[in-house]
Amino acid sequence: MPSFQQLVSGALLALALPSHAAPQFSPGNSTVPSPPSSSAILFSVGANGPNAPVIFPLSNGFPNIVNNTPAYQALTVQAHGSISNAPPPASLALDDLRSFKVVELQETFEVYFYTQLLLNLTNNVPGFEISDPALKQDIINKLIVIQGQEQWHSLQAGGVLQHFNVSRIQPCQFKSPATDFTTAIQLAANFTGVVISTLQDVATRLGRNGDSAVVRGVVSVVGTEAAQQGVFRTLLGDLVPGELPFLTQSTREFAYSALQQNFVVPGTCPNDNTIDVPIFGTLNVLTKNIAAANQILTFSIERSSAQGLSLVFINQQNLPIVQAISNATTSNGVTTFQANFPFTSNNLNGLTIAAVTNSSGPFINANDVANKTLFGPGLIYPN
Repeated sequence: MPSFQQLVSGALLALALPSHAAPQFSPGNSTVPSPPSSSAILFSVGANGPNAPVIFPLSNGFPNIVNNTPAYQALTVQAHGSISNAPPPASLALDDLRSFKVVELQETFEVYFYTQLLLNLTNNVPGFEISDPALKQDIINKLIVIQGQEQWHSLQAGGVLQHFNVSRIQPCQFKSPATDFTTAIQLAANFTGVVISTLQDVATRLGRNGDSAVVRGVVSVVGTEAAQQGVFRTLLGDLVPGELPFLTQSTREFAYSALQQNFVVPGTCPNDNTIDVPIFGTLNVLTKNIAAANQILTFSIERSSAQGLSLVFINQQNLPIVQAISNATTSNGVTTFQANFPFTSNNLNGLTIAAVTNSSGPFINANDVANKTLFGPGLIYPN
């Protein structure tokens, strides 16, 4: 019998075809976690059914899952567990409540993404077909659990807000650029890396603000997200499950900016105006298929000049790297420029976050960079 890795390799080879745009489906009607066949849609789908756009609430009521209801129990089975039933702390700093607003929206996007991906797989949308039935079912079964876990991650963050009489962040309309299975898995691996990096910042703020009682729950989510990312990287074939010995640091400002720039349909968030976190200008990484090697990268920003600006790379837990901007040209209000990507001397494996700052540093960490950022994040994944 072929090994799992052989099945994965065969499936991905079969997917090495021209990609096709995927219709926007919405998530399915049941919460049973182990479907008997890939033709059955057995996960929570959008309220309008499996052939409608993915909008909220889902068919199980998410994001409005009430404790001790059938939907709550079904989600517990689907996700292989539930949120904590331990009592919350007596208080939480306003700064930390701000973090949980970002986390709730981020995790709700993940619910959208995995719902969309499951529908594309179960409906055999062009580009999402997997020829081996056993492999397809195995992937679907795992994604159903992940979809359930992301519902709990969002509900946990929302529950913290609700407990302290802060309005939960309502779902937006989301979008995904993935048009085939391979690009969807690449995207999932990459944004999961950003989530993990962001939760470092959330945990650090909790400790600094005297809210250490909540750190344990946040770090438990980091572990789950990291396990998911390891599966995605393994599915891609040539990537090791753990991308780095110490995962890249980030901040909630970079995460929120990336979410709004790439995955939120503008103007569709009912109350994102209550999230008091800055959204940076977009930093476009124009160089594609970036290799794990020293090279010159090309970027663009909507600004009439690059004068007085620097490019900063954040990777692992190391000091941010400041690079001079060169060859800047401006046309129609867009400035295109280049900067050196010093891969070899800095071991820039895994996620590197790029930002354009109004300072040349030096910077001591990602928060220091975010405080001086005008455009970002540019997300670079050479391996």
